[in-house]
Amino acid sequence: MRDTLLIALFAFLGAAAAGLLGACVLLLIRRRSLTAHLAVVAGVAVTAMLAGTMAVAQAMFLSAHDLSVVTTVVAMAAVVSMVTALLLGRWVVARSRELTLAARSFGDGGDFAAPDGPATAELAALSRELEATSVRLAESRDRERALESSRRELVAWISHDLRTPLAGLRAMAEALEDGVAADPDRYLKQIRTEVERLNDMVGDLFELSRIHAGALTLSPSRVSLYDLIGDALAGADPLAREHGVRLVGDRVEPVPVEVDGREMSRVLGNLLINAIRRTPADGTVAVAARRSTEGVVLSVTDGCGGIPEEDLPRVFDTGWRGTHARTPPAGAGLGLAIVRGIVEAHRGSTTVRNVTGGCRFEVTLPATEG
Repeated sequence: MRDTLLIALFAFLGAAAAGLLGACVLLLIRRRSLTAHLAVVAGVAVTAMLAGTMAVAQAMFLSAHDLSVVTTVVAMAAVVSMVTALLLGRWVVARSRELTLAARSFGDGGDFAAPDGPATAELAALSRELEATSVRLAESRDRERALESSRRELVAWISHDLRTPLAGLRAMAEALEDGVAADPDRYLKQIRTEVERLNDMVGDLFELSRIHAGALTLSPSRVSLYDLIGDALAGADPLAREHGVRLVGDRVEPVPVEVDGREMSRVLGNLLINAIRRTPADGTVAVAARRSTEGVVLSVTDGCGGIPEEDLPRVFDTGWRGTHARTPPAGAGLGLAIVRGIVEAHRGSTTVRNVTGGCRFEVTLPATEG
């Protein structure tokens, strides 16, 4: 037992010395290729075995012949280990370089395509992660292009919508100033109307900027959709009468929701105004609310005749107003974008789809227990 412990001690000391030397070498070449690191590791393994064997041989006074045999065996093992380490290192480095070149492609705006052929588990996992990142970057680029397009459209529409009332205000102000207005009271009433229109537009822009900046502060409270919809229908009734549109709200369940009453009233108001303006005279705008498996669903159905299928994904984009035939005189393409922003701030979602004779806007909100 004592001889065994001595052999183990001498073998450990010899191997530890080789391991310490190998660690120092690895520290010095830490910025070199993986092939060099694998070669050092293989060399350390063989050297540790050889050093331990030599230490035991010296302590036990082995014969020169026995020591030569052991050394020859270890040398052959060292050759095989070094060749294997070099081959493995070159293969891993080659795969890494292929992965680097593939990763460079989607960094330049392309899509990532994983190199063909086998790879280690780590490199395969890295390839999968790079593929997922490439997909997310492509989606992000698409969203950025869509947002940039929406911004350009918004600036164009806002410039157009501001120029028209401002020109009218200037003309009416000059007429009043020069005393050539045939009916000053009518001019003053028209000026007030245009100012209110501009004020509403500025209010929409401010609301949208708060939503995009994440500065929309909600004060949620438990309310009934029945009451919210009743108030919204009462507020939209004058506009509906002006356009000859019937408002229907007889399919509203008294479902409780936890929302900011003021902001949700704005959502309902924007949806109703949008529906009324796009529904022809003698048409109907129907409002409904029900509980579903996804939550509480509020819907507004109009009689606009439908939206082209290719335009449906853009309905809630900032500044989008569709075709000229669907563009109201006073719209700036902000109402539905504000609807989506407020609903998403409530952790809800908005959708639109075509139905017979028109389209249906749906707002889904988280359900409230009780």
